[in-house]
Amino acid sequence: MNAVEATAEASAELDTRRWWALATLVMAQLVTILDTSIVTVALPSMQEHLGFSDSGLQWVVTAYTILFGGVLLLGGRLADVQGRRLVFMLGLGIFTAASLFAGLSWDDASMIVGRAVQGLGAALLVPAALSILVSTFPAGKERNLALGVWSATSAAGGSLGLILGGVLTQEVSWRWIFFINVPVGVVVLLLSPRMLAEGRGLLAHRRFDFAGAVTITSGLMLLVYATTYAASHGWSSGGTIALLAISAALLAAFVLIESFSPAALLPLRLFRLRTLSGANVAGVFAGVALSAFFVGTLYMQLVLGFSPIRTGLGFLSMTITIVLAAGVVQSLVIRVGIRPLVSIGFLLVAGGLFWLAQVPVDGQYWSDVFGPFVLLGLGLAPVYVGQQVGAQVGVTPEDEGIAAGLIGTSQQLGAALLVALATTLYTTGAQNFATDHGLAGTGAEALTHGFTIVFYVFSAISVFAAIATGLLIESREREQTEVGFGEAASAR
Repeated sequence: MNAVEATAEASAELDTRRWWALATLVMAQLVTILDTSIVTVALPSMQEHLGFSDSGLQWVVTAYTILFGGVLLLGGRLADVQGRRLVFMLGLGIFTAASLFAGLSWDDASMIVGRAVQGLGAALLVPAALSILVSTFPAGKERNLALGVWSATSAAGGSLGLILGGVLTQEVSWRWIFFINVPVGVVVLLLSPRMLAEGRGLLAHRRFDFAGAVTITSGLMLLVYATTYAASHGWSSGGTIALLAISAALLAAFVLIESFSPAALLPLRLFRLRTLSGANVAGVFAGVALSAFFVGTLYMQLVLGFSPIRTGLGFLSMTITIVLAAGVVQSLVIRVGIRPLVSIGFLLVAGGLFWLAQVPVDGQYWSDVFGPFVLLGLGLAPVYVGQQVGAQVGVTPEDEGIAAGLIGTSQQLGAALLVALATTLYTTGAQNFATDHGLAGTGAEALTHGFTIVFYVFSAISVFAAIATGLLIESREREQTEVGFGEAASAR
């Protein structure tokens, strides 16, 4: 074998390994995404077996969300400093062990502990996985394709979680919604040393910003909790205001610390990258998707009378559309740039939400829900892919982990804030309608009125998101010339 043939063979082996690495990362990402929705249909069974109170049951979801949303930035920077594969495997190990613990839980407290530790593991795993993906695939067509697969997996996980959770809860036991993570986690842990390359950010130092880590993690955890608290106690309650004020103070302290820290956890210079900043704004507003998922679930179950499994199947129209459209979008990113794709995506989302606002009390899935869900899928594909690609535009190798943690944090905070807003809007709207018309606040007519208010408001929010991201994200030419995006980066 001559030198040219040996080089070609080595290159082919590297290309193959990249795609096996992507498969490994996507498997790990999928279990964390599934875990945000798979528990939903099992909550009544957990309450019956573990003795949860009505108010305490929300902590099965909240405990996971608080740790996941609060520790993502810390997880991203740990990956840069300590090693991405190491932090990925650490996070996956914690998540897998916590899944086993949650499946074996014997009372409400043990379940909450298990869910919180799952969230911690996911917060270490996800940004490390995304930074490994970015460092494995060169900027341009290959990276965009890989990010398209990653985004499609994230989008598909929600509805797949509902279907899988319903099947396992009805046919086996609610405990298997956690046990199923264990073999997947073990397989990925065994594959990781072979499939994933170790890497760190090319930092000039290995010091760690403990003051920044404490303030940002506690501030974000309080902010996520405040949104959950507001959904049940109201945004004007004293407790909500106090939580938001303390969170704001901690986040302000974090910004001050980062301005002077020689080893900043989140270097503020990253926000000088307009496309990165715009992508993170898109990540926040992409929370309208989870809100539509949340309210759509309530409409199909409480108004149309769907079972949990049938509800999950109902979301397949949106999921399949996102998966198919993501394949097209990733190839368009280089040709037209991120800005038009994200803005058009949000406008399509706005159209889908406006269409959903027309749902009647006596609606039917195929005539009233299917079409809007397909339109939402067509809009969410460019939003998801565009924000993931944009979140890494101009990011140097030393900051790939923290950039991954930043986009994850933006998405989690947006989801938490907008779901809390959706809850407030639909409950208030339903109650006011019921009071005005002498009806029950939980009746189908009152609930449908509340749901339509959410869809109208979130349609308007999506239009605003289209405008905001259009103004923030750089044009294709600026992306290529200033930060080496797309084909320009590949050529180098």
